[in-house]
Amino acid sequence: MSGETDKDIDGSTVDAMRAQDAAIEVWRFRWAEERDRRYKEVNEEREKALKIKDTADRDALSLDRQIRDYKDEKANELREQINRERLLYATKDDVKSVGEKMEAAIKPLSEYVTGQQGRSGGLNQGWVWILGGIAAIGTLFSIGAVVVGVIIFLSKGVA
Repeated sequence: MSGETDKDIDGSTVDAMRAQDAAIEVWRFRWAEERDRRYKEVNEEREKALKIKDTADRDALSLDRQIRDYKDEKANELREQINRERLLYATKDDVKSVGEKMEAAIKPLSEYVTGQQGRSGGLNQGWVWILGGIAAIGTLFSIGAVVVGVIIFLSKGVA
C-alpha cells in the first residue's frame, strides 16, 4: 500500500500522517532529551550550590567559633583584670573605718589647737592694747614735737 488511494477525511494520505507521526515522535524524543539534559544541568547546578552552601556553612561555623573564642578570651581577661584591681581599691567600709581612726588620732591635736587659740586670742588682744597705747604715746610725742617746733619757729621770726 502506497497510500495514494487511501484518503483520510481531511484529504491527507495515511503515508503523510505516518510521516507526520514519525516527525512528531522525533520531536518528542528530542524534546524529552532536551528536558532531561536541562533537568540534569539543573540538578548538577543544585549540587554545586549545595556544596557551596555546605562550604559557606562550615566557614560560617568556624568564624562563629573563632568569634566566640575571642569574646570568651576577652571576657576572661576583663574578669581577671577586675579581680586583680578589686584588691587595689578600698571598699566603703574600709574608708569609713580609716576615717574613724583618723578622727580618733586627730582629736587630741584638735583639742590642743583649740585650747591654744583661746589662750593666744587673749594674748593677741593684750598686744593690741599695748601697741595701741604705744601708738597713742608716739602720737602725743609727735604732736608735742610739732608744737615745740612751731613755737621755736615763731619765736625766731618775731625777734
